[in-house]
Amino acid sequence: MGDYQFLKVKDAITCINQRVNLIAAITDLTPPIRTKGTDYICKLKIIDESHESRIPVHVFAQQLDDLPLLASAGDIIHLSRVKMEIHEGEVYAVFNKKYSSFALYDGKDGENFHPYKVSLRFHAREHDEKIIAGLREWLASSEVIDEPNFLLLREISHMGCVNLACKVLHTCKTTNDEWMVFLWDGTDAPPISINKRLEDEMHKPLPLHFEPLPSSRGVLSTFPTAGTVLRVRLDVDCITYAPQFLKIGQWVKLFRVSCKVHEGLWYGVFTSASKIRDMPNDDIIILERQSNYDRRSIRKLDRMPYWSFPWPSKLTEVNCKGAPFVTLMDLLTCQKVAKKFRCVIRVVAAIPWRVEDFCSPRGIYRVRFTLEDPTARIHAYAYAQDGEKFFNASSTDALRRKLIQLLGVPLSSDGREMVGGDRNPPWVQCCLKFHSVQKRCWICDTKLLD
Repeated sequence: MGDYQFLKVKDAITCINQRVNLIAAITDLTPPIRTKGTDYICKLKIIDESHESRIPVHVFAQQLDDLPLLASAGDIIHLSRVKMEIHEGEVYAVFNKKYSSFALYDGKDGENFHPYKVSLRFHAREHDEKIIAGLREWLASSEVIDEPNFLLLREISHMGCVNLACKVLHTCKTTNDEWMVFLWDGTDAPPISINKRLEDEMHKPLPLHFEPLPSSRGVLSTFPTAGTVLRVRLDVDCITYAPQFLKIGQWVKLFRVSCKVHEGLWYGVFTSASKIRDMPNDDIIILERQSNYDRRSIRKLDRMPYWSFPWPSKLTEVNCKGAPFVTLMDLLTCQKVAKKFRCVIRVVAAIPWRVEDFCSPRGIYRVRFTLEDPTARIHAYAYAQDGEKFFNASSTDALRRKLIQLLGVPLSSDGREMVGGDRNPPWVQCCLKFHSVQKRCWICDTKLLD
């Protein structure tokens, strides 16, 4: 068919083995996966007013960024030169990276006809606007597209674009001249495997935070002390307008935020394809999320990381009766000069990393651990007598085995360390003594078990 002719979905499904052009609404989009070759594939489903069924579209690309990953359900996609195929009775369209093209437009609430993402070889035509306008009218009057799903931070499961409904806690301009916004919904983002060798910590330590410089205690003290605070970087294209919609204390809906991972820390990127909407204070999403957090604040055990339930690993034993169960954010914002706390954390790094170097020449333990929970990362020291108690008079070999477990080093079937494998440290209990003036933390009243 001609490059300028567009078909309705009901007509396209009869054109088996032919290349067609379509403009339709996206109803579903799956995360990308790698094919058996060198490409990536994502699958979406589209619909228009001509056909009640949704037809699949398989989009292939050599790079992840070349896929329509920014799309949300209800957005409009312009597909050029996709081939209609059939397999086991199901008709679907195939996007070929060599000759097909796409463009993504906002859905029923769109205010212009400028695509927010285009692929190579895409060319807009004058009559595109008429088709898109008609499709938007149909979407507004029908209920074929469900409302977008807004994930909890706890539900982020892969790197890619998501819709979020969060409270704005803080905005700032970083030393890199970038704007960053701090978002929260009261839930714990999932822990990330650490893709670094133990020895890397000596020369390239894991960062304690995503932003270039740490936030002051004054800023941190304004944050809720349970639940992940997601740092979201604003792309240059968004700096002129996005900050005015991101008012501290306001709940907002964010569409097509790109979630990524840096050194085991979740962060987001707000791009030119992302959108922001204010939320009324009586929105059911706000009421549910705030209510869940309020209940969590009352019950002590609910301050444990969501991902540590039903109970942390028995790799450690604590003896700090009376010490409150807290998050690391509780600890960082504590006003008392010196206080003991009980935390559930992961140990993600250690310096020195060789157990033979844990003691000074005088036989004094001095080890710096990097601890994390869903709210923060900190350094904590196992020093002198507290270090002796923590390491529990273990032999070198026994201590090495404990350290491997504590830091989540993967083992092969024969029990050997797997070089280069991702580390997944277990959740463990730990008693910590924090000095708010010195801003230092020590492990105390805790010992490693066999």
